[in-house]
Amino acid sequence: MANLDEPLQKVLGDKTAKVLAKGLDLHTVGDLLHHYPRRHAHRGELTPLNDLQDGEHVTVMAEVVKVQGRSLTRSPGYVLEITVTDGTGELRLSFFGRKGSFVPERDLSPGTRGLFAGKISSYNQRNGKVVRQLAHPQYKVVAASDADRAAREWADEIIPIYPTTKGLDIDAIGKSVGLLLDQIDLGADPMPDDLRRRRGMTDLKSAYEGIHRPKKWRELEVAKDRLKWDEAFVLQIALAQRRLAAAALPAKPRPATPGGLLDAFDERLPFDLTEGQREVGTEIAADLSVEHPMHRLLQGDVGAGKTVVALRAMLQVVDGGGQAALLAPTEVLAQQHYRSITGMLGELAQAGQIGGAEQATRVTLLTGSQGAKARKTALLEAASGSAGIVVGTHALLQDQVQFADLGLVVVDEQHRFGVEQRDALREKVSGGRPHVLVMTATPIPRTVAMTVFGDLETSVLGQLPAGRAQIQTHVVPPEKPAFLARTWERIREEAGQGRQIYIVCPRIGEQEGDEGDVPAAEAEDGPRRSPLGIMELLPRLEGELLAGLRIGVLHGKLHPDEKDAVMRRFAARELDVLLATTVIEVGVDVPNATVMVIMDADRFGVSQLHQLRGRVGRGQLHGLCLLVTDAEPGSKSRERLDAVASTTDGFKLSRLDLEQRREGDVLGAAQAGRSSSLRLLTLQDDEKVILAAREEATALVNADPELAGHPGLAAELAALLDADRTEYLEKT
Repeated sequence: MANLDEPLQKVLGDKTAKVLAKGLDLHTVGDLLHHYPRRHAHRGELTPLNDLQDGEHVTVMAEVVKVQGRSLTRSPGYVLEITVTDGTGELRLSFFGRKGSFVPERDLSPGTRGLFAGKISSYNQRNGKVVRQLAHPQYKVVAASDADRAAREWADEIIPIYPTTKGLDIDAIGKSVGLLLDQIDLGADPMPDDLRRRRGMTDLKSAYEGIHRPKKWRELEVAKDRLKWDEAFVLQIALAQRRLAAAALPAKPRPATPGGLLDAFDERLPFDLTEGQREVGTEIAADLSVEHPMHRLLQGDVGAGKTVVALRAMLQVVDGGGQAALLAPTEVLAQQHYRSITGMLGELAQAGQIGGAEQATRVTLLTGSQGAKARKTALLEAASGSAGIVVGTHALLQDQVQFADLGLVVVDEQHRFGVEQRDALREKVSGGRPHVLVMTATPIPRTVAMTVFGDLETSVLGQLPAGRAQIQTHVVPPEKPAFLARTWERIREEAGQGRQIYIVCPRIGEQEGDEGDVPAAEAEDGPRRSPLGIMELLPRLEGELLAGLRIGVLHGKLHPDEKDAVMRRFAARELDVLLATTVIEVGVDVPNATVMVIMDADRFGVSQLHQLRGRVGRGQLHGLCLLVTDAEPGSKSRERLDAVASTTDGFKLSRLDLEQRREGDVLGAAQAGRSSSLRLLTLQDDEKVILAAREEATALVNADPELAGHPGLAAELAALLDADRTEYLEKT
């Protein structure tokens, strides 16, 4: 008997085990048993040969009438061609390979009757005759007397289709799995008996049998239900233990202080907070008041007012004697936040200055490109505590940056930072942890996963502030060239009315790999040309398409002072058009900008497109976003753009992203599904299972935190939490 930890070579032999290890990273019996079929095929009803259609997956019963082999003329190799008939028509079976290597040649001699399954295709012979064929079909020889029963059984058989690797086809993997199932010893079921009975789940051995070699479709569904539950439940056990541990971590409470800086700020606000902003503010204020660290996601569409909510949280911490750090992904955004916050605070940000309010604090900016004098001043203000709010980029993470009493870390556009980077800021607090607030307009797939799995407390701003205009989004497709011509006309019309326009390209375009370029997208729709660069488009805009308009250029390789100067000119309406890379993706706020044109829009991710279009419609003027693409209708890229054009709901878009990229590893750093610990479970289909598992896991962990009474479950958890995942959980 073999157990789940048994090396595969002991059961399958060295040769097969080596192929499985090299090609599929499968090393133990448990690894192979968890290598589930990606789908299950059903051969279905028999199809008469005269009814065959190209592209159909069919099963036919026919008799072999001719067998011949021939060498290929244009490439080395050999093809075995077997002609079969059922009396209504003929079909050719083609097997490609080396001469003398064909088992079908021995099995399928003339007069043999058999069942054949595969996908129909056709080709034209030189004489003009159309030949229908099955390439490398599955087949089964049957005796004439047994034909009807054999046909029925073979057509009804459920066939597991496994992910394969070179040197092992689907059948070979299936046989290997069968060997394991015949001699596996799983021991006691790791799932608690009372839980299994209460939820009506099958046992684990039956679940493995049901997914790898089901006899009926119902058996397969029962098996999937159990195995999905196991994935959700063990993962929720890990997260429940983490929540329990996090609740025990110390953090300095920062309750609201009546008559403090926050109250003074609220009094000077020139607008009313939305109902959503007030509700979310109350949630965050309560979190900041307890002795354990807050870990909250603030999700709100572009323009929903996340910055005001975050600033109010920072002021509450400053009132409590602490400091707040706002971490931004780019210098452009950090400077924008600095100007925005100091502008909103006015005299409340002028501590120690003439005209500063009595309760005032100081706001400091810290970026990597600052001069030595400004940097030294910023470091001193952060370390001494004289700066209540420190706004910065990755420069905040450096070792020499110290805080007097860091109470709150606000991370803007959290998908732009890794866990290691966010963790570096938290380590700057001695004797406890700071509260953490992460903000985003479109959560990345892993963040969506974490909110569903229940590991992030979530606040949603679904309401736009009064006066914010709507944004219309349209795709400018290759099959309608007049739309592109109309794009340039519309830009001229808007500029003629005194409004401003962004044009965004994926690359700078001076050379491949320029800093700030969008990484090359996966070739999901076949070979592609190089993405358009702003330096390639600029001469066409100035000399032809937008001649006479004032055009500025902004990209990541410009000196920070140049970037700032360009942005200030655009904000002051000294430029009509800003031609840029994604450095304007977040934080840029110019209410007079009404049009966003994104060139090669299919080269950008869903989140980026949503962020970019949020740069327009920021005042009372309606916004227009045009997604220019050469992606053809029906392609994955085009489907993604059509979806972005259909909604401005950030959570809907993040779920679209989730469908295309999977959720990544909920327990690890991966942002795409390739490294996921989940094999069957998906957020799109199994949210109810996940929520039910969370409830059961929380109750079990509260009663037995170390799983002392559930050794089988503890072993499953240990197998899930390798060293990297354990470290990741500790950091996040």
